[in-house]
Amino acid sequence: MQSVTNFQDYREFMRQWFAENKQRHSLTWRDFARRAGYVSPVFLKLVSEGKSSLRGTGADRVAQAMGLEGFEKAYFKSLVTYNQSKLGPARKKAYDEMQALAQAHKVNVLGKDSMGYYESWKNPVLRELVPHVPGMFPKKVADCCLPKLTASEVKESVRYLESLGLLVKNRDGSYSQSDKSVSTGEMSFVPLTIQQMHLQMGGFALDAIKNLPLSERNVSGITMGLTQRAYKKIVEELAEFRKKVVAIATEDDGMDRVYRLNLQLFPLTKNIQEMQNA
Repeated sequence: MQSVTNFQDYREFMRQWFAENKQRHSLTWRDFARRAGYVSPVFLKLVSEGKSSLRGTGADRVAQAMGLEGFEKAYFKSLVTYNQSKLGPARKKAYDEMQALAQAHKVNVLGKDSMGYYESWKNPVLRELVPHVPGMFPKKVADCCLPKLTASEVKESVRYLESLGLLVKNRDGSYSQSDKSVSTGEMSFVPLTIQQMHLQMGGFALDAIKNLPLSERNVSGITMGLTQRAYKKIVEELAEFRKKVVAIATEDDGMDRVYRLNLQLFPLTKNIQEMQNA
């Protein structure tokens, strides 16, 4: 699903969002309305068709029902105001807010040809780190990393990030990110490169548990019995949580350190029902 910042018609975004969730999760208009707190099961369908409009707190409620957080939620609310206002100060203000949010929170969706970005942990870490190191001296950048890096590895990765357009070199020799965040988009499979990245980052998580004080890391877990239905629901909740985390990270322009957040849910036993029926 495209980011809401790619739309200038909130009804079109609602239609596309609903169509995708109907296909993936069998969502109905009744379900959508219930999530947003509406009694009428067809009200949001009428809104998406232009036969009715969102009023009062409606934009906020619908944004929450669609799982929008942070700047995407703010953009959607401004978009509703923009679409439903007549020409005048209110419409102009909403449009300016939309443009500012879209420009400040761009997301680069990598295509299949750019999946090499995920072959090494160095690429995403340096993409975050390099713009915040004055002068971008490769040795200084390497010294900032907890996993060991050499200056030549920094140079190689920065050149690659430039070739993808993920880092842009400024006139003074410093670097800037071309986009606030990077996404693989919607994937129905996990490429080998992504698996490799998860393996590398999983190893770093173990190192952090061994070597970093509790004040600098947060690790917790739950061991639980689940049905396949519960598993799928938790996966959906994890996806929504990721959106919230990205929204928090992209809203703050400052940076103290580069962090990695791993979300992991995996089986520790075989399928009990299948074992009993064997």
